[in-house]
Amino acid sequence: MNYRESLDYLYGLQRFGIKLGLENIRTLLERCGHPERGYGIIHVAGTNGKGSVSAALAAILQHAGYRTGLYTSPHLHSFTERIRVDGDAIAEDEVARITILLRSLAEGVPATFFEFTTAMALLHFQQRQVDFAILEVGMGGRLDATNAVNPRLCVITPICFDHAEHLGDNLAAIAREKGGIIKEKVPVIVGRQEPEALEVLMEEARSRHSSLFLCGRDFSPDGGPDGFGFHGMGLELSGLRPGLLGAHQQENLSLALAAAAVLRLQGAGIPGAALREGIERVRWPGRLEWWGGRREVLIDGAHNEGGARVLAAYLSSLPITGVRWVAGIKGIRPIRDILGPLLPHVSALYCTRPPVEESVDPELLAEQGAAAGVPAEAYETPEAALAAALRDRRRDEIVLVAGSLFLAAAAREFLQNQEMPSA
Repeated sequence: MNYRESLDYLYGLQRFGIKLGLENIRTLLERCGHPERGYGIIHVAGTNGKGSVSAALAAILQHAGYRTGLYTSPHLHSFTERIRVDGDAIAEDEVARITILLRSLAEGVPATFFEFTTAMALLHFQQRQVDFAILEVGMGGRLDATNAVNPRLCVITPICFDHAEHLGDNLAAIAREKGGIIKEKVPVIVGRQEPEALEVLMEEARSRHSSLFLCGRDFSPDGGPDGFGFHGMGLELSGLRPGLLGAHQQENLSLALAAAAVLRLQGAGIPGAALREGIERVRWPGRLEWWGGRREVLIDGAHNEGGARVLAAYLSSLPITGVRWVAGIKGIRPIRDILGPLLPHVSALYCTRPPVEESVDPELLAEQGAAAGVPAEAYETPEAALAAALRDRRRDEIVLVAGSLFLAAAAREFLQNQEMPSA
């Protein structure tokens, strides 16, 4: 089995769909000899910001000299991006080798795509002898495949509405699912939350006798003309120049720093220089990413109301005269929750389909935009929509690509093969 054949097998597992529960992954890990027990695990849940927090903490640990695994989803361009050690994606031949091994061990187990890839990541981390592994929850937390581990630390980013069909239709229910990663006597870092979500998370922590560290109470970020600062939990940092853009990233980065502070209390050697270098050098493509470093095309994976709001806040801070938005949304997303915060900042809308099986009809998106007074046109492909937006862009305007990480990936691939037109 080569890499392409292994991907065919892995994606074929999607026939099992999304199946929340831990029985399959526990069976797989037992048959693998429990690779997840060979290193320290930091488990990260929440709605938005999970990937950014995970990437920042991984960067801090790497700069502290630890071999660090990072498991995130989805990927932008290649499956291998999901599983990294010290920033390097798993090799294609390693994907094929582990797929062959796990396929034999999984006989009789109807593992889903995510369950199988989670086992692959944990096994790869063991084989690469990592010191720490950071696992980003795929969906929810309580019944997510990543929750079969016993972490040293848990982190929960801000919670908002997402995947309501699986997690619940109110914040308390969603928070209970995400708070399900909290383990007995395992410390948990919690980002700022709406009151109903915070109440649930505090209850979960109390019931499991877990030390709870809250953003805004036990630690806090602050930003100003001299850079980003962090205060609390034995750390006093100032003048940081984050590698991730946006005021909301200061909250995410503060969670990574708080996590590092807890690891230090647990005995990990993480010098101040590693904290600073990790925060300043971390990169996370597709999240408030200015393509090529030029302030002309902004790519962001905002795909729910929370993501749309932080993106809107960033747009309001820019010295620009207009935003030409290339928009594409997955079919299960509530359209108005994404359009609502962003349309007031948009001068023209280029509606398309992200490259996924289910997507919102571009014509429907265009109708919603027009109803809000924004000129809008529909395009069948992301490439056509982005080409039109680039052609129409005027000086002091930007092109925004947002609505789905899959759309962000398509835009990046298109731009890699195009010469950026000048205004």
